[in-house]
Amino acid sequence: MDDDRALVVTTDFFTPVVDTPYEYGAIAAANSLSDVYAMGGRPFLALNISAFPTDLPEDLLAEIVRGAAHKAKEAGVVIAGGHTVQDQEPKFGLVALGLVSPEHILTKHGALSGDRLVLTKPLGFGTITTALKQEKATIEDVEDVVRWMKLLNDHSSALAVETGLKGATDVTGFSLLGHAWEMAQASQTAFRFFYKQIPFLESARRYADMGAFAGGAYDNRSYYRNHVRFPEGFPETDEMLLFDPQTSGGLLLCVPAGKLDAFNASARARHIPTWEIGIVVEGQGIEVV
Repeated sequence: MDDDRALVVTTDFFTPVVDTPYEYGAIAAANSLSDVYAMGGRPFLALNISAFPTDLPEDLLAEIVRGAAHKAKEAGVVIAGGHTVQDQEPKFGLVALGLVSPEHILTKHGALSGDRLVLTKPLGFGTITTALKQEKATIEDVEDVVRWMKLLNDHSSALAVETGLKGATDVTGFSLLGHAWEMAQASQTAFRFFYKQIPFLESARRYADMGAFAGGAYDNRSYYRNHVRFPEGFPETDEMLLFDPQTSGGLLLCVPAGKLDAFNASARARHIPTWEIGIVVEGQGIEVV
């Protein structure tokens, strides 16, 4: 737009991942805004995108929209309208617009060898929401994953910009490994992940052991498996958890080693959750050790 401002425009929408309409709307909004945060931007305007069955009760539809409106308000975003069509299965999300400084933009090609890989939300969202669809998940586990999915990536994004980071992406439907491979490829580097340092929601492994994996997890493994090197004998369940599609997941940030202490100190002071899970190295592809 000018020397100080660039426009970020993105959209995302999906079918319900939880049973409660208000939470579904809030999660969909947080997820849609995440791409703006992943580029270091600040969203300011949004439009609703919705597809609803004609027999869905109006009060239920209102709760979906209300959940999104409240999450947008939390983010400082105005929802200025939108568009609705009829469909047999509900779908909801946002078109989101944000502003970013060209000098401080975060991109997928910003990873440099030696950068530490930092994740801002745990994994396992897809496994738990799949267990919910299979009527295996407990109320407590669902409440836990909903809390994480509703969490905005705004503070993590602001911290990344203030620290002067260059490389970032958000971890959503293509899984940690899928999005990491896209980033490594764009940056012409390789990513090495330390499996024992990767955070998972406490109940995710329990549902993974039950085989509660979304179809997207198998798609991710099929597409990205050839780009990932696992240790010999690496358990299939652990592998599938790394291919688990996330809804409204966290940011994957590339933090230069010289900025890591300041980044961690600021994150602790602001109560921003972060986990150091790997390192950027020379080469190609993804390695899990």
